[in-house]
Amino acid sequence: MVGAHRLREDLAVIRLIGEFVPFSAGQSMEVRTPQHPNIVRRLYSALPPSLDGKLEFHVRTVPGGFCSGSLVEDTRAGDEWRIGNPGGWLTVDEDATEVVMIADGIGLAPLRALLLDLSRRATPPNLTLFLGGRYPRDLYAADMLYLLTEQFPWLTVLPVVADEQDPVRTDAWYEACKVNVGFQPEEMLPGTLAEVVGRFAPFDHQQILVCGNSGPVQAVVDRLLATGTPRENLRYEGF
Repeated sequence: MVGAHRLREDLAVIRLIGEFVPFSAGQSMEVRTPQHPNIVRRLYSALPPSLDGKLEFHVRTVPGGFCSGSLVEDTRAGDEWRIGNPGGWLTVDEDATEVVMIADGIGLAPLRALLLDLSRRATPPNLTLFLGGRYPRDLYAADMLYLLTEQFPWLTVLPVVADEQDPVRTDAWYEACKVNVGFQPEEMLPGTLAEVVGRFAPFDHQQILVCGNSGPVQAVVDRLLATGTPRENLRYEGF
């Protein structure tokens, strides 16, 4: 059973409750929807596994992509999705003591699942999460992450924006769901993810996970390697 929550003109959070699907936090799954029953998409769960069958997917419209746009605009409560075939290798080692996560846009989804999974450990590793977007309003989960930083002393979130001012064009969905909790403008680091992460590099002993659109992910990986981060410290997935 599906519940859809529109957060932006081009973005929706879709929550499901159904039969338990065995998977690991950080993995993606094959998804079939009633809007496109013959098309299989791979989406990342933003929640770790739970026996009550809860799943959450973050879907953003791809320019020119009819499938993603339909999922954002047309998904309705009561739709039934078919889920299966988990895969992927974004994981955090059991013995990791320091972790860096770098999320471009909805690449946050699997990293959030891993973050919540880490909170179940007796001693979670120290975790720094870079959350990137073009504009401040692209940081669609900033309020939730802000609250998590207050709950988890081992978590640091660094919001990154390429442009410090939102565009003049109004996004009615964003205006409707604005909250007074979140990071202040002065807390946001200006620049692309690759530029900002490069200022903190090298990460010579941390485990690093990067996820998001292929272009920004590759730019981050290239910058990390160029600034001395060992390749073996990196795990990344682009889409």
